[in-house]
Amino acid sequence: MKTDNDEGALVLFSGGQDSAVCLAWALARFGRVETVGFDYGQRHRAELDVRRDVRNGVAVAMPEGERRLGEDHMVDLGVLGEISETALTRESGIALRDDGLPTTFVPGRNLIFFSFAAAVAYRRDLRRIVGGMCETDYSGYPDCRDDTIKAMQLALNLGMDRRFVLETPLMWLTKAGTWRLAEDLGGRMLVEVVRERTLSCYLGDAETRHDWGMGCGGCPACDLRRRGYREYRGAADRA
Repeated sequence: MKTDNDEGALVLFSGGQDSAVCLAWALARFGRVETVGFDYGQRHRAELDVRRDVRNGVAVAMPEGERRLGEDHMVDLGVLGEISETALTRESGIALRDDGLPTTFVPGRNLIFFSFAAAVAYRRDLRRIVGGMCETDYSGYPDCRDDTIKAMQLALNLGMDRRFVLETPLMWLTKAGTWRLAEDLGGRMLVEVVRERTLSCYLGDAETRHDWGMGCGGCPACDLRRRGYREYRGAADRA
């Protein structure tokens, strides 16, 4: 796989499945990769507790991963949680709102994430910013759409007078496709890191284990992950 050792990348890294695969994708392409996480008082904050273990596991699973992986940055965005009335920042039920969006939608979250990530990337002289946004198997969040990311890239480049590139390698993949990408990048070793160590559950259940990983098994994030993994395994078994 072609690698551009002259460029560095910053990966938005939560400790979940998608960000772990994005980290592997970046390590396969760029000579220097750093990560940034955001603590916004999320209900599923347990994912932040697994970040270090997942980060190390991905680096070990990838060729030259440990050499290419650089610093980790954590940004306190507690104010976002304070102003948000959502099922990800409050103890409230997960359901669909009248406008069709799920109550887990945190308005402006990804826009804020990219703004702060770009500020870190500016300081660290990193041009590529990698996020796990997806418009295929997702919950309908408008800030995950490809058009939103393209508009955000333009705004950041104009506002900071830089040539950032916002990379979204999962944008057009199903969840099964994300599992397959993990295998393509790092083989079964990376798939097992994602399955055993990452946490994507909206309720932050890091105790209950399933064949597809940890999680409550009932929230939309767990449902997407379960269906994707079983589709991926079914295709592998038929091959």
